[in-house]
Amino acid sequence: MNQPAIKDPNQNPVGHAAIEGTLDIVISQCDLPKEIEKLHKEDAWLKSTGPSSKTLVKHPDLRIVLIAMRGKMCMHEHKTTARISIQTLEGHIRLRLGDRTVDLAQGQLLVLDHCVSHDVETEEDSAFLLTLSWPDAGNCETDERRKD
Repeated sequence: MNQPAIKDPNQNPVGHAAIEGTLDIVISQCDLPKEIEKLHKEDAWLKSTGPSSKTLVKHPDLRIVLIAMRGKMCMHEHKTTARISIQTLEGHIRLRLGDRTVDLAQGQLLVLDHCVSHDVETEEDSAFLLTLSWPDAGNCETDERRKD
């Protein structure tokens, strides 16, 4: 019987070597505080030019992305065909969902169905885990549940 592949947390490759063949393995373990520290060393973080992010897991139906954003930064309105969860690991983020605003302090989780338009802004330096799941193929324009 084949043993599941396990990612070695002690490897430190860079660039494409860091992700090549590692995002779709059977078992993956991440040290999130260490990954956040790494994001805080990237140019986007240091120069406040945009969010710093790292895809931790990538499968055809599932993606997990760690995102770090400086305080008072905004990701403008967008939507995805995936169902998503957003979990604040550090700091405080705010999501605008049309006429509703949701505050997510550290340790809080929000789940959105697919095709829900939203923007994300940070109140302070923050990090959050974005999980995307595509249970079926579809798009926002043809989804009858999301027609306005």
